[in-house]
Amino acid sequence: MARSRAEQQVFEDLMARYGRSLAEAFFRALDDLRAQAEVQRVIAAYQAGDVEGALDALHIDPSAFAELPEQIRQAYAEAGRLTAQGFPRRRPDGTALVVRFDGSNPAAERWLTEHSSGLVTRITSEQRDAVRDRLVVGMQKGQNPRAVALDIVGRVNRVTGKREGGILGLSGPQVGFVERARVELSDPETMTQFLDRTRRDKRFDRTIVKAAREGAPLPAAMQEKIITAYSRRLLQLRGEIIGRTEALTSMNAASYQAVRQVAEDGKVAASAIRRVWRSARDRRVRHSHAALDGDVVGLEEAFTAPSGARLLFPGDTSHGAPASETIGCRCIVSARIDWFANLA
Repeated sequence: MARSRAEQQVFEDLMARYGRSLAEAFFRALDDLRAQAEVQRVIAAYQAGDVEGALDALHIDPSAFAELPEQIRQAYAEAGRLTAQGFPRRRPDGTALVVRFDGSNPAAERWLTEHSSGLVTRITSEQRDAVRDRLVVGMQKGQNPRAVALDIVGRVNRVTGKREGGILGLSGPQVGFVERARVELSDPETMTQFLDRTRRDKRFDRTIVKAAREGAPLPAAMQEKIITAYSRRLLQLRGEIIGRTEALTSMNAASYQAVRQVAEDGKVAASAIRRVWRSARDRRVRHSHAALDGDVVGLEEAFTAPSGARLLFPGDTSHGAPASETIGCRCIVSARIDWFANLA
């Protein structure tokens, strides 16, 4: 039942759609966090040296990201149904083969629950850690309480009325990028280094070049505009990566669970099922996954990348595959049945 090109395209289109839905759910959660943040409480706690009190005033908890598991569940269910529909309708002897995906199957439900809760926990912990570090650094350097609070939650856009920029939602490395960018822009001697940043808003390039040429510092308000635009673009990238990665992982997991259910129900012998790794086959595919393209394994076997990482399916981490083998992956796995595997 190897997927036809048309079926693969349907699967890829679904991953793109749910990737966008997940990214949008992530952005909505951050909009809500910014809107609900008690900035004055953050400032007061900061002035008192109370890091945990400032964190509490930001209300960064798992419930803020409650929409993500629902989006993952929808992608999971649709991919399971699609995989089930891809099985042949009849066996070689002409008898009917009826295959349906059971999302309430204990193994399928367990994977979904554990993965969704794990994702939300990771995002929540990461955000709290990033904010905690920013508060501590600000206190150590004696930085202005209000400035630090706004560096975290962002500043209000007078046009939209929403807060933008800030470090909420950014990954740990991205927070570091923003902090180093602030340092670069604060000094005419280093501000042109900012022009090497891929995610910068190039509309500010002339302003930066002019200030550097004249040896004049950028006005504080201009620095904040540039940093806000940079943070916004980093956040967009962050959301897109989360969306694509989580959509692919959940859909490939559902596809795997659907194939396993066929064997568990006795409709097809497990020994007759082969699974084939399919890369996106373009220049963006990581080398290790290009090498995996076309590799075939049994139902319960893991694929082994050249790095030694083992994955049951693209995005799988159950065998300890690192982020370098999963983040942003676009590969899929198709299944095929050797009806005559045990007849020789």
